[in-house]
Amino acid sequence: MRGTLIICADYESLSREAARRFAAALEGSKQRAFHIALAGGGTPRRLYELLATSEFEKKIPWERVHLFWGDERMVPLDHPKSNYKLARDSLLKHVRLPPKNVHPVQVNLPPEQAAAAYEQELRSVIGGRWSVPVFDLILLGLGDDGHTASLFPRSPALQEKQRLVTTHRMTGTEPARVTLTLPVLNAAKRVFFLVSGESKATALRTVVEGTGQLPAHLVAPKGELLWLADTAAASKLKGVRVQHAAAETFG
Repeated sequence: MRGTLIICADYESLSREAARRFAAALEGSKQRAFHIALAGGGTPRRLYELLATSEFEKKIPWERVHLFWGDERMVPLDHPKSNYKLARDSLLKHVRLPPKNVHPVQVNLPPEQAAAAYEQELRSVIGGRWSVPVFDLILLGLGDDGHTASLFPRSPALQEKQRLVTTHRMTGTEPARVTLTLPVLNAAKRVFFLVSGESKATALRTVVEGTGQLPAHLVAPKGELLWLADTAAASKLKGVRVQHAAAETFG
């Protein structure tokens, strides 16, 4: 594993550390625009709430931020399982972010068309007509099976080299998903993983200490790679000193 692992006391501490580092990545920069991909699932909710507070909101030049999503379920944008809805309710409603700077997946389209449209959106807004667009920051979670974004174990999407955005068909009644691919994740300037809860402990240990090929193993950006975990998620790690915001670097 490469990157830096920071273990925080609990979920609140993890979220606050993530908010601090999110703001620090943007604060004071003269960059004309910042392109950020948000994570879905429940883990980033508190981070988004903190970013909307006066403590952090005033440090971030929201008028220059463009928000995308690392993955999305193909459900209406007001559906309880929508990653867009999570961010809208906890963050977007509360900050000075121009509506034109928000780039959700077009969930009204069939999944393949939505993926193609989102790829075009990335190229149009971020650039990279002939190359992979470079995000300034991508937020990711970790599933208990080692998936990240909607890149699941044994999925053909893990072998994708050309497309920036692809689809994943879930089993049963679960909705299909649209997801960024590994070439996009690995081109980013910064990738922050947020890992919380005992249910993620085995997956985190496998990624940190193992040599397997879980999807999260394959995230190896050219820029900064940061793992933020709480003590519950880190409970099965061996040989890692666990304390609030204690950094262990693996390379």
